[in-house]
Amino acid sequence: MNAIFVCLPGSNSNSFHWSPLLRELTLLGHRALAVDLPGHGFDATFSASYQAPQDPAALAAAPSGLKGASHADNVAHVIDVVRRAGEHGRVVLVGHSRGGMTLTGVANAVPELLHRVVYVSAWCCVDLTADGYMAGPEWASSVLNDLPGLLAGSPVDLGVLRMNWRTADPDLLAKLKNALLADGTDAEFLAALNTLEPDESLDGGSDRVDPAAWARLPHTYLRLAGDRSVPVELQDRFIREADALLPDNPFDVRTLDTSHMGFLVRAKQAAAVLAELA
Repeated sequence: MNAIFVCLPGSNSNSFHWSPLLRELTLLGHRALAVDLPGHGFDATFSASYQAPQDPAALAAAPSGLKGASHADNVAHVIDVVRRAGEHGRVVLVGHSRGGMTLTGVANAVPELLHRVVYVSAWCCVDLTADGYMAGPEWASSVLNDLPGLLAGSPVDLGVLRMNWRTADPDLLAKLKNALLADGTDAEFLAALNTLEPDESLDGGSDRVDPAAWARLPHTYLRLAGDRSVPVELQDRFIREADALLPDNPFDVRTLDTSHMGFLVRAKQAAAVLAELA
C-alpha cells in the first residue's frame, strides 16, 4: 500500500500554505493533502476592520469564531482525517511549527494509524510544556520575541491571539521578514504574509511525547537550520530529549538550510526529503 502525506499547518496558518509542497510531492508520484484545523481556512474569521483601510479599534474588539476552540478539537479533527486517509494508504503525518503540538496529540492517541510522523521545525514537547520551553535559553534567541505592534487586541478580552499581518509599518514588516522568510524576496514575503490568518486559538495543548505510544512509531525531525522563529537550538533540544526518552527508537534527523517558511515557498528540497520517507 502506498503512502499518503497528511500535512498540518502552524499558527495562524491553513492548508493553502502547503500548496507548493503538495504540488512537488504529487509530481514525484505521491499522494498528499493538507488539513485546515477547525476555524481555519475558509472557516477563518476575517472582519471588515481587517481590510484596507483598517479600523484598529474595531479590529481589536471584533468577535472571533475561534474563541473557545481547543487543542482537543484539533486532535479529534486530525484523527478523523487520518482514519479516512488510512483507507487509501499508509499515513505519513507531517507538522510544521505549532502544528507539531497537534501532531504529538494525534501520535499519542492513535500511533497504530500512522506509518511515520515528521516534525518540520515543529514543537515536539518532551520534558516540558511549551511555556516551559519558552522560558528556556533556546527560545530567547527567537526573533518572535521582538515584534511589538503585531498583536491587534487583548487575548484576554478576545479569547484568541489576534495578529495584524496586514500592517504597513516598515519596521515591523522588516522584522517579520527576518522572522519568517529571511531567505526570500520581498515579493515572496508579502505573498506569504497575506496567506496568514489574523486569529489563532489560545489553547496550544499540553501534550508531551508518550513513550508507550511512540515505542515503535518511526519519527523524523526535519531541522530548518536557518529558522529564526523556532531557533535550531530549540529544535535540537526537542530531538535530544526525545532520543533520551526513546533510546531504542531515536529521531531520524534531516536538515535543510532554510527559514521558517522558506521550505514552503521553495518546496522541491523538502518534497525530496519527504519522498524518501514514503
